[in-house]
Amino acid sequence: MVTEMMLPVNGIEVCAETFGDRSDPAVLLIGGAACSMDWWADEFCRRLAAGGRYVIRYDHRDTGRTTSFPVGDPGYSGVDLAHDALGVLDALHIHQAHLVGQSLGGMLAQRIALERPHRVRSLTLISTSRGPRSSSSAASSSAASSSAASSSAASVPAASVPAASAPSEEDQPDWSDRRATVDHIVESVRSIGGAFTAEEPQLRRMAERVFDRTNDMAASQTNHFIAAPGPPYRDRLDEIKAPTLVLHGTHDPFFAPAGAEALAAAIPGARLIWLEGVGHEYAPEALWPIVLEAILSQP
Repeated sequence: MVTEMMLPVNGIEVCAETFGDRSDPAVLLIGGAACSMDWWADEFCRRLAAGGRYVIRYDHRDTGRTTSFPVGDPGYSGVDLAHDALGVLDALHIHQAHLVGQSLGGMLAQRIALERPHRVRSLTLISTSRGPRSSSSAASSSAASSSAASSSAASVPAASVPAASAPSEEDQPDWSDRRATVDHIVESVRSIGGAFTAEEPQLRRMAERVFDRTNDMAASQTNHFIAAPGPPYRDRLDEIKAPTLVLHGTHDPFFAPAGAEALAAAIPGARLIWLEGVGHEYAPEALWPIVLEAILSQP
């Protein structure tokens, strides 16, 4: 059974959905920058729930049906995005969960594991990096792209499907134009994908769904890239106690394999699983057996 709901979280309304039996251990899926919960595919969530997990996915602020902020003036930081994840658990009266984070979501999960370790049962970090080294300033569009490539700057580490990097103004579509926006999302996903990326018709259906569910596409595709990341935590990763898996695509154009190795090495006991042929993307269906087994193997 899938249940969509609006939850009061940190003074905003967050749209969330749950799958499975509430008595099972909870798994919170934390998406990438500029990504609504739709990118965690319905069938992926159902299969995860069938493995004995209570699965929760949600729209970040400024994505999907969750509260939107003025374009270019988000007024929140990466810390707020991390606290939203905890707020979803609070609203559902869940004390502890397995955290599964994609790209930016993986960085938010790391922050949560450091700041609220008692709330984290395990970490699965997908297509992500060690997060910001410095919090000297909010991100500019160019800094966001640089951070995606090197994981070194003071920007929100925002590279993720569908907004691979913050596009320059001349590269942006008219976000109110459904067809132009869908075309842009499809091209963005394909440009950073790999050998198993979904075909265009499937991606187009997903992009149309994202557009139709999103309160403000311009805010969705802008604000995460200019929000300040919050205090750096990279040098504290050895404090993480939660069992950790790092899953990383061998064809990721933003976070190089060396970065995945560094992330796994920084967290005590972390294991690294390579996703052969995968780019910077949510796990393609062909790789679901590997990814689902990895998540379900977490103690």
